[in-house]
Order: sequence, then structure tokens, then C-alpha cells
Amino acid sequence: MSTASTRRARKRQRAAARQPPPQGKGQPRTSFGREDLLPAVETGQEIPEHVWFVAAGCVLIAAAALRVVALGLKPMHHDEGVNGFFLMNLLRQGVYHYDPSNYHGPTLYFLTLPLAYVTDKLGALDNWTLRLVTAAFGVGTVWLVLLLRRYVGAFGALAGAALVAVSPGCVFYSRYYIHEVPFVFFTLGVVVAALKFYETGAAPYLLLASASAAMLFATKETAFISVGTLALAWACAYAWVYFTGGARARDRAESGLAKFVPEGSAPLAFLGALALFAFLWVLFYSSFFTHSKGVFWDSFKAFDLWSKTGMSAFHEKPAHTYVKWLFEEESPVLLLACLGAAVALFERRKNRFAVFASAWAFGLLAAYSIIKYKTPWLVISFVVPMCVAGGYFVQWLARRGRAWRTAALAVAGVAVAVCLYQTVVLNFLKYDDDSYPYVYSHTRREAVEMVREIELVGERAGTDEPAVSIAAGEYWPLPWYFRDNPRVGYSGEVYGSYDPQATPVVIGRKSDDPKLNTYRKLLPLLSGKYTEVGTYALRPGVDLVLFVRSDLAPK
Repeated sequence: MSTASTRRARKRQRAAARQPPPQGKGQPRTSFGREDLLPAVETGQEIPEHVWFVAAGCVLIAAAALRVVALGLKPMHHDEGVNGFFLMNLLRQGVYHYDPSNYHGPTLYFLTLPLAYVTDKLGALDNWTLRLVTAAFGVGTVWLVLLLRRYVGAFGALAGAALVAVSPGCVFYSRYYIHEVPFVFFTLGVVVAALKFYETGAAPYLLLASASAAMLFATKETAFISVGTLALAWACAYAWVYFTGGARARDRAESGLAKFVPEGSAPLAFLGALALFAFLWVLFYSSFFTHSKGVFWDSFKAFDLWSKTGMSAFHEKPAHTYVKWLFEEESPVLLLACLGAAVALFERRKNRFAVFASAWAFGLLAAYSIIKYKTPWLVISFVVPMCVAGGYFVQWLARRGRAWRTAALAVAGVAVAVCLYQTVVLNFLKYDDDSYPYVYSHTRREAVEMVREIELVGERAGTDEPAVSIAAGEYWPLPWYFRDNPRVGYSGEVYGSYDPQATPVVIGRKSDDPKLNTYRKLLPLLSGKYTEVGTYALRPGVDLVLFVRSDLAPK
């Protein structure tokens, strides 16, 4: 039977347990955050540690498998071919100069360079090599979501990470050699590092946040949209919790945003973070200190150019386009994100990070919907925080009791299963079917068949470098496929005559537009010397015709 004294003793023990540990040696200096920033149930301890690690490992393995298996299956997209061209110039000529009007920032090429160098020396440089880099960043994004365990709970982090792991868009573009997946990784890296710094005050987290921000801006010029949205989302989350969460929420908010005490190593830490940001900015935009114009002019000019591009008619689509695409390809994620946002906003005991994640996701959706320029790979910038918000809804269900926990697992399981099915169909079966919104003006598998046919022509001619004349104005990503053949010419127009001995292969284009239709101009010039082998779709609306010297043509 408890006495008054024992009850008082227990109360003192509980109060002592809630106090932060003393800041002695080995403890980070901090005036940021406190344990009471989050409800106790959301500290991520509601799953046994060994179960958590097994589940997280399974999610990461699934994410890696979906991103790496048959990575070279899909033909290279137009943009991938251009990025591959820039990489090859950097690899073999040692030249890359950032151009603000052309294909985004420099980090993608320099981050790929070490792997490309090794595989090129081994004679194994191919689609797989390039895409392995973006696939790794895709898996890294799943890992970063798992690091949010403390902020959205164990069930929430696992559900959010699983949704990112199987998301059709996240998987599809992780298997694409473009800037978008590293861009999303660095954005989430800023968030995770900033949270850790806010909570602990440890300088390494501040440096990680600074480095992630620098890499974000050096990856893609639209970084200002993401950073601006993050700042607005945090302000909205703070204000919402402060004004709707009652007195206890205001107390937590005030203690969590305690002012940094400018003493000791704090000023140095901030100066170091700024210096690191500037160093990385200069390092990449100057192409490792070889192109000063990239730093002092082009890196800033890019913001003006891309702000104009965003509001131009180029890739212009209606405002509801992203919602339509999400409904078609990411409906489980969209639904769970809406539910998670509603819970975060209106639950009695507020979780500020959940409100922030919801505002981040739907704020980016709104921002990109307002912008006229719309391409499907931009979707993953808000799909990832949507997965986090959706994971929070699963967490909310799970913490309501044992029966609800079963319901939470069922909801998460159904959502993951639906996304997994769509991912498998999209990435391994219909990867060049433009009836799917993510397959955006993609190279058809027929184009790869044409490349193989030209390789067979070379074998019949006894050379690895058959001369090819491409009399078609649109030909990307063919320069990537012909990267080891210096005898391929990209004139884009018809010559007065063709010597079949010097140029055994000619490629023209069929088109309803007479100005683009080089096929009709080539017919009289090649008749009797060349055989028309076939017509191959490069991508929707671009049909190429292959002519081969008659004695080398397939029988």
C-alpha cells in the first residue's frame, strides 16, 4: 500500500527522469530542443529494437532491389543521353563547364565520375553504371526517412520509408540518370540534419545541414523553391501548434525554440557552416577551381533563367496536372498524406514535425502547380514528404490500441502492395509506354533495336566503328549509345550525295512536317546503293528510318 511519502518519492523520481542529462564532457552543448517537443509515444520506442532493425533492413533491401535489378533494361531517355554526354566529356576530355541554360547543376557528373572512371577502364561503362548513382541516392532517401523515427514514431517511419521504397515515381526516377533523385535526397538531408541540430545543438549536425543545402543548390536551380517552402512550412507548423495546441503546446514550442547562446564554440560553428556552404558552392560550380565564371556569374544567372522558364509556355500544363498524375500513379500515397495531414492539424496533442511535413508536402504541390512548367519527375519532390505524412497517419492509428495497431498494419500493407504492383508494371513492363504519366516522351525500346542492328552492320563490315550519318534533327540519346564510335556524324540534314563505301549507314526521319521529313529527300539519293532496313520509333512523334549499304544489310 502506497503512503504519501512513497507517492512523493515516486513523483520526484519521475520528475528527475524527465530532466535532461547534465552537460559534462562527452555531452553536446545545446540550448536547442527538449525531449518534450514530441509526445512520449512518438519517441520511436513502441517497437522492440531488434524488430525495428529487422523491419528497417527489409525496407532498405526492398528499396535497393527495386532500384538496381535490371537497371539497364529501360532505354536511356533524351535527358539521360545529354547528361551522359556531359559526363563523357568530363571523363575523357577532363572538361565540364556549368551552363545555366542547360540541364541543371554540376554535382551529378562529379559524383558519378569516380565510378565511371573505374568502369570505363574495365570496359564496362554502360547505362547501369550511370543509373547506379541515382539508384543509390534513391535508397539513401529511404534511409533518411527511417531516421525520422523519433519524430513520427517507429510505425510512422517504417510506413513512410516503405512507401518511398515502393513509390512508382520514386522508383522510376531512381532508375533515371537525371538530377531529381539526388535533389530530393539533399532536400531531405537538410531537414534531417536540421532536426538533429535543433534537438542536440551538436555542431556536426549543423555542418551536415549546411553541406546538404550547398549540394542542393549545386544540384538544381529550383532549390530556392524547396528551401522557401521548407521555411514557410516550419513557420506555419510553429504558428499552428502555438495557437491551436493550448497552453502546454505553447510551453513546448517556447522551450523548443530557445535562443542559441552565443558563447564558447557557437560562433565558430556557424562560421564553419557558412564557410562549408561557400566552399562546396565554389568547388562544384567552378568545376573544381577550373572555371571561375561558373561561380561568379553563371551560378547566379541560373535563378533568373529558370524563373523565366518556369512561367513560360515550355512544358506548360494545367494547374491540376500534378494532382491528376498523383491520383493515377500514387493514389495510396496521396490518400494517406491527406489523412496524415488532417490528423496532424486537428489531433488534440499536436506533433509539430507532422504538421511541418504535411505543410512541406502540400506546399510544394501548390507551388509547382502554380508554375506553368510541369514535368513528371518534379512529382517526387512532394511525394517523399507525402509519404512521411502518410506514415504519420499509420502511426496515429497504431498508437490508439492493439486492435487499431492491426488496422494500421493492414492499411500500410494495402498501400504498399498497391504501390508495389504499380511499380513493377511501370518499371519492368511498361517503362516506355507513354500512356503512363511518368513515361514522359521516353525513348522506345525500338531505338535500342536500331542501335543493335547498326552494331551487326559493323560486325559484317569487320569494324567496331561503322560510319553513320544521322540526317535527322532529333537524335538524342543516340550520342550516348554511340559514345565509343567517333565515326558517327550528327548533321541533322541531308547531304548532296552519299558514298556507301565511306558511310555504310544513314539515318533519316519520317514526319508529317515537310521541313522535318528527311526520309523523302534521302530516297532518291540512296536508291540502288542502300537498303531501307526499317522504321524505328525513337520516342512519340519521332520515327527514324535506317538505311544500310546493300551488301551489309540483313538478308
